[in-house]
Amino acid sequence: MNKDTFRVVTRGADGNIRIRDYDTEEALQKRHTQIGVDDCSTDLDLRGLPVFRGLIGPMPEGSNIIRYESPEVFETLTKDWGIIKSPRRHRSRARAMH
Repeated sequence: MNKDTFRVVTRGADGNIRIRDYDTEEALQKRHTQIGVDDCSTDLDLRGLPVFRGLIGPMPEGSNIIRYESPEVFETLTKDWGIIKSPRRHRSRARAMH
């Protein structure tokens, strides 16, 4: 499926997360200044997409969304993601000695 929604995630003055979706790349370019194009993404669908001043991205979100984030949102969400711990698997001592 083609990625056909451009999503910008920022934080409002009140501290709440703000999400704005754009249906086209052109609509997004009217609101943000393009400074280059992505040429190194491991997601080949993102290569060639615009890079904007003051936004981190493009990055994939689901099957059809291209996401951009403000640096503050990116930093906060990355820290939160790093704190989430997955359950650890423990080996029994008897089994580890064999």
